Amino acid sequence: MMPVANWMNCGGIFDLDQKEKELAELEQQTTADGFWDDKKAVKAIYAEINKRKDWVEAWNDARALAVDADVLLELDAEGADPEIEQDFRQTVEALEKAVADLEFKRMLGGEHDKNNAILTIHPGAGGTESQDWAEMLMRMYLRYAERKGFKTTIMDYQSGDEAGIKSVTIEVQGSYAYGYLRAEAGVHRLVRISPFDSNKRRHTSFASVFVLPEIDENVDVEINPADLRIDTYRASGAGGQHVNKTDSAIRITHIPTGIVVQCQNERSQHQNKANAMKILAAKLYQKELEEKRAKLKEMENTKKEIAWGSQIRSYVFHPYNMVKDHRTNEETSNTQAVMDGDIDAFIKSYLVNFGNS
Repeated sequence: MMPVANWMNCGGIFDLDQKEKELAELEQQTTADGFWDDKKAVKAIYAEINKRKDWVEAWNDARALAVDADVLLELDAEGADPEIEQDFRQTVEALEKAVADLEFKRMLGGEHDKNNAILTIHPGAGGTESQDWAEMLMRMYLRYAERKGFKTTIMDYQSGDEAGIKSVTIEVQGSYAYGYLRAEAGVHRLVRISPFDSNKRRHTSFASVFVLPEIDENVDVEINPADLRIDTYRASGAGGQHVNKTDSAIRITHIPTGIVVQCQNERSQHQNKANAMKILAAKLYQKELEEKRAKLKEMENTKKEIAWGSQIRSYVFHPYNMVKDHRTNEETSNTQAVMDGDIDAFIKSYLVNFGNS
């Protein structure tokens, strides 16, 4: 039988040698004269050092498990000791998980995958039906974030006329939040018996999900105050935990690009402005990347008409139960679990197929 440690001779697929080389080069920069003079550069370089250290340390931990498994395998071959056999099985299980985690980390290797995410949901045409569906998606993502241990903050919430929401923007904070949630960008379609139709007819509703990486302060996004129009207004909506009826709501228009962002969920006008600027910075940075790279594919996918033929995933509650992702063909009949935030299978399937696209 091939030694377990030999399973780890596949570091090439994870670019381990390159990451170790880059780590050494970055650490060398920290010894240069004047390195500590530029605090912004220091923070950026240490962020890159920590990113590569995560990889190298995770690999070394997996390799140590492989060596331990080899030793236990040899000991087990010498005699039938049930405790050694149990230790061997547990070590191999831990090794398999470590390797799987490394593979998943490789899929989440995009420039901003490790960042927090800004997630926005808009209903499609259809009034109350679509607005209710948008709120159901909001609940699904809040439950998903809770499962992942992510922190969520509702930055802007516009309630629907009768039920549901007209829009919501959520900040999702956690390691790789954007890397995971970018799999959700697109149009989501619901088929169900409408609770708002007295004739109990089947309705189809659509809602779109937009996902942007939150841009940290190490990234330069120049925003000239002279390019901004800032309006204050009274928060509106159904009230409750999502809306504070004060004059502290903020709407910021970036005049050169026409980008408009707003935030009304905090009682403090200062905090609402800070959150709105955070969203604006993310949108401007995304726009800058698109222009530099001439790669509109991802954003164009999220800007499709919110209607037939453009959906990435269908959620069918009648006449049968099924949730199906049309990009990967991943599906499940457990619709309740999905609406309770159990969407890891869909996200992982997307990342396996399109992780670095």
